[in-house]
Amino acid sequence: MAPGKTAELIKVAKGEMPADLLLTDARIINVYTGQVVPGNIAICAGRIAGIGNYPAKATVSLHNRFVAPGFIDAHVHIESTMTGVSTFVRGVLPKGTTTVVADPHEIANVLGMDGVAYMLAAAENQPMNIYFMLPSCVPATPMETAGAVLDANSLMPLLSHERILGLGEMMNFPGVLNTDKDVIQKIESTFSHGKIIDGHAPGLTGKNLAAYLAAGISSDHETVTAGEAFEKLAAGMFIMIREGTGAKNLLDLKSVITPYTEPFLMWCTDDRHPEDIQSQGHIDYLIRKAVGAGIDPMRAIRMATINPARYFGLSHMGAIAPGKIADIVVLSDMETLRVESVYTSGRLVSENGFMVPGISAPESVSCPSAMHVNSEALEFAIAGEGKKAKVIELVPDQLITKRKTSEVLRKNGKAVSDPSRDMLKLVVVERHQGSGRVGKGFVSGFGLEKGALASSVAHDSHNIVAVGADDADILAAVQAVVEMGGGLVVASDGKVDAFLALPIAGLMADEDFDTIRRRTKTLNHAAYKLGCRVEDPFMTLSFLALPVIPELRLTDLGLFDVEAFSHVHLMEP
Repeated sequence: MAPGKTAELIKVAKGEMPADLLLTDARIINVYTGQVVPGNIAICAGRIAGIGNYPAKATVSLHNRFVAPGFIDAHVHIESTMTGVSTFVRGVLPKGTTTVVADPHEIANVLGMDGVAYMLAAAENQPMNIYFMLPSCVPATPMETAGAVLDANSLMPLLSHERILGLGEMMNFPGVLNTDKDVIQKIESTFSHGKIIDGHAPGLTGKNLAAYLAAGISSDHETVTAGEAFEKLAAGMFIMIREGTGAKNLLDLKSVITPYTEPFLMWCTDDRHPEDIQSQGHIDYLIRKAVGAGIDPMRAIRMATINPARYFGLSHMGAIAPGKIADIVVLSDMETLRVESVYTSGRLVSENGFMVPGISAPESVSCPSAMHVNSEALEFAIAGEGKKAKVIELVPDQLITKRKTSEVLRKNGKAVSDPSRDMLKLVVVERHQGSGRVGKGFVSGFGLEKGALASSVAHDSHNIVAVGADDADILAAVQAVVEMGGGLVVASDGKVDAFLALPIAGLMADEDFDTIRRRTKTLNHAAYKLGCRVEDPFMTLSFLALPVIPELRLTDLGLFDVEAFSHVHLMEP
């Protein structure tokens, strides 16, 4: 609240001064009592002054509509929407999401502290609340070349920033369990600033879970089974139930939502693409899906409002009550939950799914260059030193891969792609240091008969990853990515068939939601025309460079065996 407004808010609450705005004829969803009560909402200086009959400078009837507090996404990577911050705001605010807690892990792996600073600057003056958790694991592993290293000393200066709520998902749970010095310093520095630590602990159980929690880590969004969730809840952990584009856990965890556990549960999207946000929704979709699966609407709404507000210490939001920030979602009902209008800080910002004219998110701030590649010097040839090669085999609808060994096709003494056997060349081009380093391998499962795909979105270090039926098209696709400063490309016959430029760190576009959605659809259809059998080829491609998911991966340093946790030779006798 603006300085000097407290006295005015008190006088309005007492009825001694007129409110700035009175929303009348509302059916108010009270997340404290679980009741829906008729009433009017008096707003002053962006805060709720009181519920009841008040004099006001302006009055708006809500015509007996349901009114909920603004929805909160407890854990999201804005970069994974492939949109800039302002575009993201314009996409999710009309869906009723008025607050997000974002982890800038992706851009930090590319630009380090400059990337975090960019996100903080882009969050300023937005018509919604954007908070951050500091990325705890940059780089994710030393098995690939990232754009930065963020140690405890790098992060410490930002822990006092008002938009920083704590330390982001602690993926390095082995580092916690083994009391790694830098990990422990990050944890202790966070607590010394009175802030919290989010977890990332898939499958952690027993004494290892106890040790992880003993370090003070509070939450987890990687829980995928009810049994795992109950064990973590019983140990005092908060659970964020995730429903993103890739990982969907809501239905598997719905049995966890009980009268006793619900106060310790929240919703999050983690990674959700523009197509899903536009066609299905954001946090409103999660609430709607939960209600459709039999969850009590009041509980589902509490998990999107008061629960995350309390967890993150955001005492000024999460409810429609005196003193709370006037972030308000007007709903058709409590079952279909169609968002009709949205208010943030007492100002109407969205109506019928569209931003109100005159309410616009600021344009993106400038972002440092994130593409350091001399594409003219790239070499993708693989010496045919043996008859066979280790091949990464895709598993349909899964992020895991299998390994197999196959005979290679040779031409002019080189091992090359063999589309007739669905054995395609895969390359990872280092883009952060200008080293010219290229990791080379083979993958099966894409089904490309010709052409190539390339992307500068390649978790977690986001080098350039490309797959193709021949080296010339792979080079054409990679060169197009470099020329755009980052992006997604489909190429064939030496030319670009479709593209989406991602000039913001090679991760985000500066286009509007609809343009990004249309270009992504065009990219996928262009890939299908080349024979691609993967439903979401660029998402699949982006995870082939992540050296923490079994069995085989490819980094700029070469073929990587995840189970052995070491690089291995590609060719075999």
